[in-house]
Formats: sequence, C-alpha cells, structure tokens
Amino acid sequence: MIIKQQTPNEVRAIIFKALSDEARLNIISTLYQHQQEMSCGEIGDQLDINKSTASYHFKTLREAGLTTTRKVGQNKFVSLNLDVFNTVLPGFLDTL
Repeated sequence: MIIKQQTPNEVRAIIFKALSDEARLNIISTLYQHQQEMSCGEIGDQLDINKSTASYHFKTLREAGLTTTRKVGQNKFVSLNLDVFNTVLPGFLDTL
C-alpha cells in the first residue's frame, strides 16, 4: 500500500477494515507482545491458525501497511510497521 496516494480517511478505512477481524487483531497483538519479527509458521502455530488462513491474514495486514514481510529462503518473517501505527493510530498498540 502506498499511503501518500490516498486521503487520510481512505487510509484509515483500509486499516480499520484490516483490523476488523479477530484473527488479524490476534496476529497484531502477538507481534506487539513479542516486540520482534516472527516467522509466519511460528505465529500460525501459536494462534492455531492453519497455513492457508494465516497466509490470507498476513497478506491483508501487509496490504494495509500494518506489517512488513521479509523472506529468507523458504521462510517468511513478519514484523509490525510501527511507523503506520504511530502515525495513523497512535496509542492503539498499547491497548492490546
């Protein structure tokens, strides 16, 4: 997602839509609690989410700009995009 090409309200709508699912909120909460990137498999195992469902949720969060993904070999590592949270939703992560 390229935030600069959208109005602030469009950005908020995309973010709120991504956060409107409990599984995605759990992913965000897990990443925030760990304070570091985690592998997709590790998050899926911890939250008991199957691989295809987890992949869908990771994609939704990434496209909303809430997470970033780094690939190393066949493993993908996810981390929070703190810049977006601090800019668009300051204080939100502290409520999790």
